Amino acid sequence: MLQFKLVLLGDSSVGKSSIVHRFVKDTFDELRESTIGAAFLSQSIKIKDPNSEEDVVIKFEIWDTAGQERYKSLAPMYYRNANAALVVYDVTEADSLVKAQAWVNELKQKVGDENLVIHLVGNKVDLVEEEPSKRVITVEEATKYAADENLLFKEVSAKTGLNIKEVFQTIGEKLYEIKQVELAKNPGNGNGINGDQVNINLPRPSTNDSTSCCS
Repeated sequence: MLQFKLVLLGDSSVGKSSIVHRFVKDTFDELRESTIGAAFLSQSIKIKDPNSEEDVVIKFEIWDTAGQERYKSLAPMYYRNANAALVVYDVTEADSLVKAQAWVNELKQKVGDENLVIHLVGNKVDLVEEEPSKRVITVEEATKYAADENLLFKEVSAKTGLNIKEVFQTIGEKLYEIKQVELAKNPGNGNGINGDQVNINLPRPSTNDSTSCCS
């Protein structure tokens, strides 16, 4: 089993917690409260080794950070040593993409992007499916930005579940690909791809979500 640290970043109310809960618990709460500080969850997926076609278990240790400005100073504590980041914006809020771009810049400056997988996610497409006039950030605009910055990109709906599993599956496959390259360069590092793990040493924070501290 491979274990990776994944952090979610983005403006308040873009749906970061809803995305995580849809992925981990396959639930959606219309009245979910804002995260205080950060919340912790974990979930595992299976991917196929492209060479052997065998299943590989990927475990995500997920840190869902608060989007409010007053918690921004805490973010480095959670994205430090991250293997992947989900940077989320709301397709109906122009400013949320600006904030997402600022997070991408910060990640690249503070964490580096050599082996950091950054996935840009446009949430709440269910709203524009119901009422197209609500869309203010086009797919073309986000796609171009993601391509320019070498990011993965997908639009999703935490409410309906659209593309949520696909996002985490794509991240898992990319992380596995990176890990294979690392092991090919340093064959003596670790006990092989299936036994290698990334250790998560951060303490789990207190959170307003009583269910999110337990995996």
